[in-house]
Amino acid sequence: MSEVQFEAVSINGGRPRLSALSRLLLVLATLIAAAWTAGAVWFQISPSWHWLLIGLAAAAAIAICWLGFRRPRDGWIALGLAGALVAVWWGSILPSNDRDWAPDVARGVTAEINGDDVVVRNIRNFDWQSDDYAVQRWDTRPYKLSAITSVDLVSSVWDSPAIAHTMLSFGFADGRHLVFSAEIRREKGEAFSEIGGFFKQFELVLIGADESDILRLRTNVRGEQVSLFPVRLPQAKMRELFVSYLEKGNALARKPEFYQTITTNCTTVIFQLARLVEPGMPMDWRILVSGYVPDYLYEHGALLTRLPLEQVKQGAVISARAQAAAAADYSTVIRRPVP
Repeated sequence: MSEVQFEAVSINGGRPRLSALSRLLLVLATLIAAAWTAGAVWFQISPSWHWLLIGLAAAAAIAICWLGFRRPRDGWIALGLAGALVAVWWGSILPSNDRDWAPDVARGVTAEINGDDVVVRNIRNFDWQSDDYAVQRWDTRPYKLSAITSVDLVSSVWDSPAIAHTMLSFGFADGRHLVFSAEIRREKGEAFSEIGGFFKQFELVLIGADESDILRLRTNVRGEQVSLFPVRLPQAKMRELFVSYLEKGNALARKPEFYQTITTNCTTVIFQLARLVEPGMPMDWRILVSGYVPDYLYEHGALLTRLPLEQVKQGAVISARAQAAAAADYSTVIRRPVP
């Protein structure tokens, strides 16, 4: 008899514990949802409505928590309905190619591909006078895929060595170089925000540019530490990778995408395109911590070197040479061997 009573107490005593756990989880889920909604409102709604809508979100969160403490099941239903309402609004926010863009990201690269011959349009060839002013030029140029001779990974660090902007530069037999860079597409007057990149604040744009524009801006104007790492690829793979960038540019021109700080940024785009060429490339945390992408490529034998990694990284820095180079011979000077 005593054993039966003991089991009954255990079963009945479990219900309050489950109810308390349900309430706790509801509060945590509601707080996270309210914080995310406040961020979405901040980056997507006109500033004049910020505090009113954030206040409404906070009031709704309090009401859901209060209801959940009285009747947890009803609290979860209320949270689900509120989440569905926010999801409908969030899904209605779509990327666009038609905005008043900042001049340096006003045009994304596109191309016509016809066998070995490609015509690349919207190549940025700016002459930067300062960080916010340049003489603007957009070029259209023909290339031959069979003339591609090299691929270089470019890593540009402006603050923490763990965070870098990464680009790929393709070299041709005639000495020309074309750089591809996946960037945020800012509107005029808009500034970059890592947090805004989580909330559909920016579209994604693929820039094709001369090294004397896009690299010189970073080495000579902004004073960033820029490094150049030759990549080990057979020529056939170089051509495939080059074409994959052109096709990505064409795809973005047809169907815009949002930039996303973690999942769709400069480095993840490089990785996605590289996987089209080499499907076996493994995912790695260094894809997300972009300053360590050279280490990742070195570990997998993708850099054109046999030297120790630290020696490779020291020799890859081009900033000092670049600052002494004129725009006309920029690509030649930055590739001169380190003494």
